[in-house]
Amino acid sequence: MRVLVAVLTAVAMFSGVVSAAVAEDLRPKQLTVRGTTFVDGYGREVVLRGFNVSGEVKLAENGFLPFAGAADARRSARSMRALTGANAVRIPVSWAGAQPVRGQVDTRYLAALTEQVKAFLDEGFAVLPDYHQDLYSRYLFNPGSWYSGDGAPKWVVAAGGYPAESCGICVHWGQNITQNSVVQNATRDFWHNAHGVQDEFVGQAVRTMSYLRENLTPAQFAGIAGMDPYNEPFAGRYDQGQDSKAWEQNVLWPFFKRFREAMDAAGWQDKPAFVEPNMFWNANISFQLHPGGFQDTGVMGPRFVFNTHFYDQLAQSGVFMPGKAGDGQYSASFGAMRDRAAALGTAAIVTEFGHPMTGYTSDKTPTVDKAMYQALDSRVPGASWWRRPAESGPVLSGTQWQWDVYSGRHHELMNDNPSKVLTDGDAWNGEDFSAVRTADDGTSQLRQDARLLDRIYPAAVAGHTLAFTYEDRSRDGSQTLTWNQVPATMPATAALAGAGRYGVLVWQGTDAGAPTELHVPAGMTPTVVTDLGPAAVSRSGDRLLLAATPGPHYALIAEPAVAPTAAQLAAARSELAAWATTATSGR
Repeated sequence: MRVLVAVLTAVAMFSGVVSAAVAEDLRPKQLTVRGTTFVDGYGREVVLRGFNVSGEVKLAENGFLPFAGAADARRSARSMRALTGANAVRIPVSWAGAQPVRGQVDTRYLAALTEQVKAFLDEGFAVLPDYHQDLYSRYLFNPGSWYSGDGAPKWVVAAGGYPAESCGICVHWGQNITQNSVVQNATRDFWHNAHGVQDEFVGQAVRTMSYLRENLTPAQFAGIAGMDPYNEPFAGRYDQGQDSKAWEQNVLWPFFKRFREAMDAAGWQDKPAFVEPNMFWNANISFQLHPGGFQDTGVMGPRFVFNTHFYDQLAQSGVFMPGKAGDGQYSASFGAMRDRAAALGTAAIVTEFGHPMTGYTSDKTPTVDKAMYQALDSRVPGASWWRRPAESGPVLSGTQWQWDVYSGRHHELMNDNPSKVLTDGDAWNGEDFSAVRTADDGTSQLRQDARLLDRIYPAAVAGHTLAFTYEDRSRDGSQTLTWNQVPATMPATAALAGAGRYGVLVWQGTDAGAPTELHVPAGMTPTVVTDLGPAAVSRSGDRLLLAATPGPHYALIAEPAVAPTAAQLAAARSELAAWATTATSGR
């Protein structure tokens, strides 16, 4: 590798600042799947990072829409970009909102939804619509119920003629999935197309997707990443002699292939279906595990994406994990996601992860969420990353649950009961996951450490990523969490990183038509040490741009407390060049 260094102290200090026109051209292009990664129209490997927007779709207060109106959506998009540097959102869609009457779609709902989707597309976000459901439908529950659901319309429940629901002694809403017989039976009926409800769902999905395509400009539609057909699928009840893997193969996978055909019919043939396995396939409490992950499906290929969620049930229990999360806590769990995607011949994405912001296990949230982001970045724990970077695996895309600008300000009549008005948290089954809130002055404020959420990440790599890591120095109360120390064998690099945030990217470059892009957190004035020449390094807003150049490359992005000397930079580049040559080759 040629060894040169570029030090960026302000945008105005280097001639490589790109024009507004070029910056606009660098917005996300049509995404496709190549191997185990997403790629854009330039052929760059793309990493999607952002949030679910939002759990508001579970509620009736705004008509099962993500926002009260398009103006709120635009403010949310802009604040998310400014506060976190996100480039993607997963936007839930309500079947109940789209088809309140059998055989008809509500074009008023679809028009409002489309305007809110446009707000994010116009800000440069990739958007993944998600047909969302939990506990199948809110209409399975009566005004006095302890819990509520979302998803299927009222007419679907009426067609099933289900009795009054009861979960018995359930201390968490999720227990309804496997213990509430009404929820179980209604869910099973969907998968077996009882009363033709699955036919209706697929039919309205064609009309909904067609409406979106027809009412977005071609440029806007290019920003639609694909479609998530069904949130957190579960059998409800397995058929006699059936286990979870057989259910995935014989019931769930045929449904997803059917939905794939619906996407094609709606003009979405160039976009992948983001399909989820059995929701309990990767449960980390043994008695909740239902083995799966499409183990018997064979190669899915690039028209599907392996789309999964991860919540630490051990940590949320408050019983099975008494302490906090640590370095490498989820390396194995997220490694399994990478492995399943590779076996399926496609990319992986984690479209839900996070931990409660309040409640009796919320003291774990800073460490749990840091460990999850760490596992998205690399499958190697921080303590051993510098020795084993070649084992990092693909950088995973992910959307945290959730970004709710109405957090703590809801007015939801639980199950339409005027005596049960919910305002706190997410206003849904006692959850409180939002990373953001709206202050009294109308501005969006983070509820989590900005160092955790506003991260360096390789948004687009002109070539192939060989290794990546990011030490965010996020905090747990007054304690700074550092899980990835630069080793003592690289003293100059360690001194340059100091106590600040830093990221390292190693990649095999290609001569793409656009540069490698890394998001730079707000307030960070980066010092960049790379083998690329100074003219190949520039900055555009929150993006660090590294010119597309064939060959192996490395870049360290750090924020030293004091400007380094030329001698310090020379020593760091020498260490990094030697390390990158040997470490990523596996020697």
